[in-house]
Amino acid sequence: MALGVSSLKVLCVDDEVNILKALKRLFMDEDFEVLTASSGLAGLELLRANDHIAVILSDQRMPEMSGVEFLEFAKEIAPDAIRIVLTGYADIHAAVDAINRGGAYRYLAKPWDDKELILTVQQAISFYKLKEENTRFAKIIQTQNKELESWNNELEAKVDEQTSRLKNANQQLTEANSRLTAIFDNTIAAFANLVELRDRKLSNHSRNVAVTVEIALGQLDFDEKAQQDVRYAALLHDIGKIGVSDLLLKMDRDKMTKDEQREYLQHAIRGQSVVDSIDELRDVGMLIRHHHERFDGAGFPDRLSGQEIPAGAMLIAMADFVDTLVRKGTGVNPAVHALNKLKNECGTAFDPAFYRAIENAVKASYATGQNERDMIEIELAIREVMPGMLLSREARSGTGVLLLSKGVKLDQNNIRALRRYYQLDPPRHGVYVWQKA
Repeated sequence: MALGVSSLKVLCVDDEVNILKALKRLFMDEDFEVLTASSGLAGLELLRANDHIAVILSDQRMPEMSGVEFLEFAKEIAPDAIRIVLTGYADIHAAVDAINRGGAYRYLAKPWDDKELILTVQQAISFYKLKEENTRFAKIIQTQNKELESWNNELEAKVDEQTSRLKNANQQLTEANSRLTAIFDNTIAAFANLVELRDRKLSNHSRNVAVTVEIALGQLDFDEKAQQDVRYAALLHDIGKIGVSDLLLKMDRDKMTKDEQREYLQHAIRGQSVVDSIDELRDVGMLIRHHHERFDGAGFPDRLSGQEIPAGAMLIAMADFVDTLVRKGTGVNPAVHALNKLKNECGTAFDPAFYRAIENAVKASYATGQNERDMIEIELAIREVMPGMLLSREARSGTGVLLLSKGVKLDQNNIRALRRYYQLDPPRHGVYVWQKA
């Protein structure tokens, strides 16, 4: 708590009693208590016995202990007290010593001027009070800093705890979202499998189209959402065939009557209708609807042309065209034949702007570099099959389900699928692949 003026004391030290009485009279109207001592030793005793001595007023010339010596000792006992030395003009060096050694605030010459002395003591008391206030504020600030540091530590601990909770919650949310995404992806794949169970000629066709499209998308400027929509649409592009009769599924389109063709061509619209009720698949449905449109406008169901056709639908159409030809092809290089046919159709059926991306994707997903006369066909046990090998024949299960088409390049995913089917429904033969002679 801040000290009032009346709480403060002034100590006057001089070996002449008359001077001490004169000083006491001089300060009698001032609002502080005056203590007097007739020697340096007596002054030190008073300093030890009293608190709140704000000012020490000492004579320089005293027996036994000079003013400089007294002030040196006083500085150790009451370091905050303001020290003033009274000295004659002949003792200027002693005054300097008092300032340097005793830490004197001022020195005044004897005889003194009363007003000057009173004013000097008042200023000294103000200075003492200011120092006291500064000390008090420093302690308050130090205490508050400690409290603030403690609060900061507690806050930091709480923030760390909350951050850890949020991190864990975010990780759980990310994991849950990944699980939901995986479930959604697996559901899409399951729908595609249903289509292939409905029409065994389509076995693995949707996956082949999806793989080709996905590789092509990596070369094109599609955002993440658009890429995902195209992948889903590639897997589900034939889902509308579930509603097509068995008779039409077994027929070639060029042998159908006009009515049969009209009925068959409805599968693109049916495919859109199947997925349209799912908000996340609404854009996918549009791609399914238009994957049979032609660049020249002669496609179905809406006879769109050129840039009217969604880019994703055009990519699916081109990948679908290639895989259909590969499945029908003969020899080691059906993919090369399919790419040549695709190139010839660009500008009429297909958008030539996408040919290069599809060509690169086909070369990556089907084997296109071997020369037939440099290759021989071998039969391998399922455990011997390795990624990168090219199927020389269709791979079918023991009950005749088409698992992979001829000409497909094997990778880790379809090898795992083959091994699973060979265990569930084992055929009597191994897997036929091309190998360099």
